[in-house]
Amino acid sequence: MNVLFLLVELLLSAAMPIAHPGVGIVQDSRGNVYFTDLRQVWRITPDDQLSIAVPNVHTHELCLDADDNLYGEPLAAEGERWRHRVWCLKPDGTLSDVIPERSGFLRDYSFVRDREENMYWAERGAKTVIKKRLPDGKVATHASADFHQVQWMTATSDGTLFLMDSGDLRRVTPDGQVSTVAAKLTEREPSADNVSDLHYHMGIWTDDRGQPCVAVARERPVLRVQSDGQTKVIARSGEPWAPSGGMYDRAGNLWLLEYNSANEVRARRMEQDGTERIFGADVPRR
Repeated sequence: MNVLFLLVELLLSAAMPIAHPGVGIVQDSRGNVYFTDLRQVWRITPDDQLSIAVPNVHTHELCLDADDNLYGEPLAAEGERWRHRVWCLKPDGTLSDVIPERSGFLRDYSFVRDREENMYWAERGAKTVIKKRLPDGKVATHASADFHQVQWMTATSDGTLFLMDSGDLRRVTPDGQVSTVAAKLTEREPSADNVSDLHYHMGIWTDDRGQPCVAVARERPVLRVQSDGQTKVIARSGEPWAPSGGMYDRAGNLWLLEYNSANEVRARRMEQDGTERIFGADVPRR
């Protein structure tokens, strides 16, 4: 989704830098898992072999289409100017650009997609709205509401969106209706004063019942949120790690993308029988 404009703009205006790790971790139909560490994209094969799939890409998000094509966006700074492009890795290993490198931030393309390949992103202006791009390239305003600071979002197969907005988990239905599922999403009682801060919450994904799961990076748990706003801790990252993204794989195992203060990134698989496996804990993140 087009949140990088928001993230980078706020970073540039801040007195001190704020880390914002990637959220991209996905699995294709053949069982390969891909994750980003902001330096490259890694592949974990079904037999747990780890290798670099796409080198030298500062990609925050990843997505797959129905044909197992993998997409990402490197964002790079040149002095005070920013540049981006969109790449595609095909199942046969062919790597090519969908959008060649160009100036500015990505505003007309997204990695948040439903099963019909509709794309969704937040467009900021006098009023923030959610945009939708159809497979034929037509772009329209999908939803408009009292959005404040839209961050990461995810789409279910039917086009239901879940997104974080200044600490609130919000839902956008396929017909564009907006509601708040959980205000000031937190495990703590009472909630922290800074729960609305940028990067307090990171990646969002859904389980097999369509319930949203949110990486609450500042607190270290992953919260699953029911339609009535009730939450349950389904995983927790131990210090010094914090969750930034996640997914459920085809076998029902929970994967987390985790980062730490030493700028390391790892993928952590939690199997249904309680066993765990860590991949890439010694991989540095820029």
